[in-house]
This record gives sequence, C-alpha cells and structure tokens, in this order.
Amino acid sequence: MTEKKKSEQFETENREWLDALRWQINNAPSGRAREILQLLRDEAAKHGIFPSQELQTPYINSIGTLQESAYPGNLKLEGKLTGLIRWNAMAMVAKANRELKGIGGHISTYASIADLWEVGFHHFFRIDEDGKADMVYFQGHASPGIYARAFLEGRLTEENLRHFRREIKYEDGLTSYPHPHLMPEFWRFPTVSMGLGPIMAIYQARFNKYLKQRGLISENKQKVWVFVGDGEMDEPEARGAISVAARDKLENLIFVVDCNLQRLDGPVRGNAKIIQELEGLFKGAGWNVIKVLWGKDWDPLFEKDKSGKLIRLLNRLPDGQFQKFAYEDGAFLRSELFGKEKELQELVKNYSDTELKDLKRGGHDPVKIYNAYKAASEHKGAPTVILAQTIKGYGQGSAGEASNVSHQTKTLKTEHLKYFRDFFHIPVSDDELEEIPFVKPDADSEEMKYLQQRRETLGGYIPKREDKSTALPPPDNSVFAQFLKGSGDNEAATTMVMVQLLGKLLKDEAYGKHIVPIIPDESRTFGMESLFSQVGIYTPEGQKYEPVDQDSLLYYKESDDGVIMEEGITEAGCMGGFIAAGTAHITHGFPMIPFYFFYSMFGFQRTGDLMWAAADAGARGFLIGGISGRTGIPGEGLQHQDGQSHLYAYAFPNVMAYDPSFAYELSVIVKNGLEQMYVEKRDLFYYITVGNDTYPMPEIPEGCEEGIVKGMYKYKKTSLDTKAKKAHLFGSGAILPEVLEAANLLEEEYRVAVDVWSITSYKALYDNAMDTERNNRLKAQLNREPSYIEKCLEKEEGVFVAASDFVKALPESIATWFPSKLSSLGTDGFGRSDGRKELRRFFEVDRRHIAYAALYDLAVTGKIKAEDLEKAAKKLELEPDKINPRTS
Repeated sequence: MTEKKKSEQFETENREWLDALRWQINNAPSGRAREILQLLRDEAAKHGIFPSQELQTPYINSIGTLQESAYPGNLKLEGKLTGLIRWNAMAMVAKANRELKGIGGHISTYASIADLWEVGFHHFFRIDEDGKADMVYFQGHASPGIYARAFLEGRLTEENLRHFRREIKYEDGLTSYPHPHLMPEFWRFPTVSMGLGPIMAIYQARFNKYLKQRGLISENKQKVWVFVGDGEMDEPEARGAISVAARDKLENLIFVVDCNLQRLDGPVRGNAKIIQELEGLFKGAGWNVIKVLWGKDWDPLFEKDKSGKLIRLLNRLPDGQFQKFAYEDGAFLRSELFGKEKELQELVKNYSDTELKDLKRGGHDPVKIYNAYKAASEHKGAPTVILAQTIKGYGQGSAGEASNVSHQTKTLKTEHLKYFRDFFHIPVSDDELEEIPFVKPDADSEEMKYLQQRRETLGGYIPKREDKSTALPPPDNSVFAQFLKGSGDNEAATTMVMVQLLGKLLKDEAYGKHIVPIIPDESRTFGMESLFSQVGIYTPEGQKYEPVDQDSLLYYKESDDGVIMEEGITEAGCMGGFIAAGTAHITHGFPMIPFYFFYSMFGFQRTGDLMWAAADAGARGFLIGGISGRTGIPGEGLQHQDGQSHLYAYAFPNVMAYDPSFAYELSVIVKNGLEQMYVEKRDLFYYITVGNDTYPMPEIPEGCEEGIVKGMYKYKKTSLDTKAKKAHLFGSGAILPEVLEAANLLEEEYRVAVDVWSITSYKALYDNAMDTERNNRLKAQLNREPSYIEKCLEKEEGVFVAASDFVKALPESIATWFPSKLSSLGTDGFGRSDGRKELRRFFEVDRRHIAYAALYDLAVTGKIKAEDLEKAAKKLELEPDKINPRTS
C-alpha cells in the first residue's frame, strides 16, 4: 500500500472513530462517552501505550455547547454597562496623566479582564443574608475598572475619579491599587504585589473551612475568587500553595486566570502555550480545570471541522503567534491562520475579513464566562481554576491592543479615542471627545436600574470593607500572674514562657476560642508539643492513621476540629494563614488572634512582602520570632542566625517590635498587645522575639510596666556609692544576662558604679523620639518636649553602653537622644556555627566586651587611667588583632 493510500485510509478511520464518539456523546446516556474513553485508555495501558500530555486537553473550551446553560441576564444592557465602565476606567487614567504627566495607571489590564469581572458582578459575587460577602481578590493593576463601576453605582463621585492617584493633593483622591489601609471602607484585600493575591486567597479559603470545623462560624458559604494574570502566575507565591488547596478540597476557592498571553514586556510564553502549561500544573496538583478559550462565534467553525485539523493547528501554534493574530487584521488571519490547508480555507470561505477579525476569544464572551463560573461554583471536592483567553488592551485598536507596549499605555490620542468610543458604542460626540468626559446615564435609565437591581439581588456592593466585630473584654490578670513572680533558682527560656502563656490563653474562657497558633513545622523546636494533646492539629479530614508516637503523652494528634494550624515548611503559607486569621474581624465579623511561631531569621527577611500586605490589610496578631538573635542559636550558622529582623521591623509603621529578656516582660507585652488590638481594636500587629537560652527569671520590679511597653526602664540601680566612675549598661533579649554579668564585673573588679537598663523595644523608642522631634519642629517649639528616652535619662551621668544580639544600627538608631555618646555593641556580620559563649565572644557582645567598652569610655573621659585600661584589656583577654566579625 502506498503512503498516500495509507494516509487516506487513516483519515477515513479517524473520521469513523470520531463519528462513533460523537454518536455516543449525542445519543447515549450521560457519562457513557467518558466510560468508553476510560476503557480504551485502560486497554492501551495494558499494552504499554499511554496517551501523551495526560494533564493537557486540546486547545478548546472545556465546556461544550451542548453542556451550556442559557444566559440568565440581559446581554444587551450588560454590554452597554461594561462599555461605559471600560470608557470611564480609561478616562480616569488618561485624565490623571494629562493633569500630571507620569502619574501612571493602567488601561490595558482592565480592558483585558473587564468581561470576566462584569459577569461576576452581575451574577456571582454574593453577600449572604448575614452580610458576609464573597471574598474577591481583584487583580490590582485593573483597579480603575473597580473605581469606574463604583462610580456608576453611586459609591464614588466624578471628583473621586478625577483625583485618581492624587491622594495627598486631594482629600477625595483614589489610591493606585487595592490598599485597605488607604481606603479602609472600600478595599478588603491588598493584591498588587504580584503573586501575593493567590497565596493569600488559598490560605483565606483554608481558614474559612478551619473556622467552620472549629464551630466558630455556622456555614462556609463564602466563595473566594482570585483574579490573576497569566504572567503573574510565574511568581513562586502564585504557584507554591496550589497543592494545599487541592489537598484540603477547597471547593470554596475559584481562581480566574486572565490569559491575555502577555506580561509587561512581551508574551508570557512566546514559543509555548501558557494556558496548556497552567492546565497541566493545576490538574497535576488536583484542581478542577476549566478552559474558556473561544467565544460563541468559533462554535460553528469547530462544528464544521470534521477532520479535526483546526484543533490540531490551534494545539500547535505558540502564544507569540496568537498575539500576532490578535494584533493583525482579518485578511492576515485568513492567510496565516486558515490559509495553510484546503480544509481550513473551506471553513471560513463565507466569512468576511471583518467577521474574522471579530471572532472573540472566550474571555470576552459573557455566555462562555457565565457557564464556566456556574460550573466552578457548583463543583464539589476540589478548587477550580478557570483559564480564560483574552486580549490585552481589548478595544484599544492600534493604541495598544495585543501590543507589547500595551501595559505602558497611559493615555490615548484622538483617533484612538474615536476607535475606543465606536468599538464600545459610547455616547460621546466628536466635539466632546478631546475632553474624555466621564459618562454616567440617568439614575432612572434602563441600564442603571439593571445595574442596581443585580447588585441588590446579590446582596449589596463589592468591594466593601466593614468591621462588624465587637471588642473583646480586657484580658484576665490571672492568665499572666504566674509569669510576674519569677522562677527562683529554676531556669527558663522566653520561648518556654511564651508557649506556657499561649497554653493559658487557649484555656481562657474569654479568649480561648479566638486563639490561632500557626507553626511552619517547628512545634518541637519551640517546645510546643504539649499543645498537641491539649488542642490538636487541624486537618480537614481528621487523623486517618495511627501515629507512631501514639503511646507517648505528647503524640502527634491531628483532628478535624484541631486548633493548631501546622502548615508544613512554608513561611509564606504561614503568613497567608496569619493574614487570614488576623483580618477575621473584617471578613467574618469575628476577631481571631493568630500567634505565628517561626525562626526569626525566616520572618521579615523571607516573607517581608507578605508582612507588608498584612500591614496594609489591617491584620492583627502576634508574630513570634523564635531562637532570635545572631548568637541565640548555637551550631546552626550563617543562614539561621538572625541579627537584623528588628531593624527590618522599623520599616513597618503599624508593627510593634519587642525583644524581651524576662518572663514578666513578655507577659506585660502580650497583655498590652491584646488590649491594644482586641480591646481598643487598633490595627497593629506585634513582633516579639524569644530565645531558647535558659536562665533564672526574676520577679517583676515595681512600677516597670509602662517602661516595658514604651521600650525601656531601669532594671537595676547600682549599690555603689560613687559618682566618679559611673556607667549605664543597656541590654535586650538574650544579651541582658550578659549585661548583668558585665555590671557585676565592673562593680566587683573595677569599682565602677553601674545602672542596668532593659531595652524591650528599640523600635518603640525610635518611633517615639522621631515623632516627638517632628512635633517640636512643626510646632516651632524651641522649648522642646523631651522624648521618652530623654525623660528617662535627663538626670543620668556617666558613660552609656548598649549591647544587643542584633546589628549595631539598632542601638545607634536612638543614640541621638542620649545625654552623651552611646557606645553600641552588636552582631554585625555573617553568622558562625558554635556555642552561645563562643558566638558572643566572637561578635564582641559577651560580658567581657561589654565591661571593657564601659572602661574604654571612662578612660576617654578621663575617669580612669590609660595604664589601668591596658591592664583591664589583658585581664579580660581581649584580642585586638582578631578578625572583624562585621567584615569577615
């Protein structure tokens, strides 16, 4: 048989197989075609034949025309409304850039995603009878579209739109992106730092289920919608937690990926297919995947494509070429897409070039979008991702439609405005065009009535942010009482104290049900295993196995109503959980108190972007940085030792950062945090570092509570009656015991009178001093109001030495407000592996270096002789020629 005859025979057989399959689909009971395909698949597997690309389906819509439901809305009115919103979104960006060149904004992103959002607004984004709204994570760069819709709804004024991105000059200005901190009654979720929306949403959906399992909410009806760009899906945070969603069967979670095939500079995958890649990724992770690639205009073409050549062609074409097709005219499509084979030419012979150009992609067809959303909303047992193919800059024509520069488009020329107006049928005359007027129909128009009616039917406006939670009562003093008494001769670590305090809070009648411990697989490192049996570890399906340590008292106990969120080795995921729990007062009207324990090195440094999002979102709770400080963790070395997190915390305006040394300090700080965040309802969160170094815990000194909260208090006053040689030593965290030993050394060996101060928070001192300084300057107060530091030290004389387990920049940050020069000791440089004693000597923050620093300053000021200083250096065994830890 010749090759030609073989080819013809195979073509005939292919048609027969396809006809047989179509007959089953059209005539057999539902599911029969799937059953036959599975039988064929199983039989092929027996013979070692496996389908290629098992995780990818052909490049067509997942939902066939026979499976589609009728559209429930008025497509004509919705089309008009979408056009108006598109126009106003474009106008606000263009006007802003005319008023102030370079102010920025984005037109093309919303042009791409508009239809995907509007179908949601008209038919899916709900607020239930209890006022709990679906949680919608809007793609941040498309925020003008949300503002433009809110303008039609009557929630924003024309002045608001005119003042887009002008929040300082105009009181009614609109923030650039979704920022709850800047628009606290409007935005709920900060999503514009790319990739953070997806991971936050996954852990929000998981947290919603957690609340239901714990019995803290009656139903988990709120859907979590995530709108994200295909380019944004390259971010590790966007992809990294998708298996969590599938594992927990988060059917309340729906991702909508706007696949316009473009990122900022060019194609997302010029030589490949991002939609197929994402389909494989999500399917492999266990998600339900729905592809919305082609609008209804394509349905007749696929129906006529009996040979399957059109589908095979679409399967082969890379995204860079699809972008080219979107950019070019209908004649180009006829030639380059359909013109390569006779069968394809035949498919479009009756289509004009205009009709070919107008073939919509699925993400711009409301009927296709509606059916995908409906299927996703009804799907059970797994999260759903909708991969919707769109065109970036849709409707902009030569001003940026499908162009590599579309993301940078900030305004449109007159000819482009005409094209935009005509494409979306906007009622603006040629005479008005140059002004780019905002357009809003009369309130009693058919369009506006429809807009309001749809949102009324679905429960109200979205997005909207409202705190419906009630304040918690002041925490009971009995919870904290034991930690104020001291431990006598028994040694303890602040980590142990923190875990014990958390255990008491979990048992507290008023606070217990609000507590959420969050851990990234470090429970035993922090000594938290005692909580396993007390409250259990949350897992949605309970414990289906017999744990190997079941016979031990502290066995690994999982439970479907467990309290501990043990997230595995993912600090980013834990921050997602922290944000979800820390904003529960907004999302659920029920305040939750997250305590997230982590290696301090892997907090602000590793997940600082998510912590910034937490600050923006108004999250409340406690970040517990365990095994803190550069010398606090022996043996682990460079990557694990944290000497900088407290410095990072300076950048976060609403973070209260503390480095307590003693149990009573920790107790006072936690109590204050609960009062500030959950009684006074302030949008703060607390960062508290704790350590594993054990030492006796003293009893709380009288009257120090205010100083603990404000950042500094005098812990120990000298017993020596001398004014000639006086030193003030300042310590924090694990280094305060070294400071106390240095004080003893100075007093016993060198007869230097020493007062010891505990600095619990450099950040609190710095913030107060800077705010006081600003207030004095702006009010022209030449008779300056002193800062808290200056008030504490106004009558103190002598030399001043501060030592901490963090970089020297920390004490140096407050040196300006000391009575005289402050000598700062810290742990600048890379870490090393060794014991605590050796590490503290290496970084020059041990008792000998602290004592010598005071002696040196006393010698500089003439209080001791140079020869006595030299003798002290030898006796203290200092090494002036050893390597510099800061630069080594």
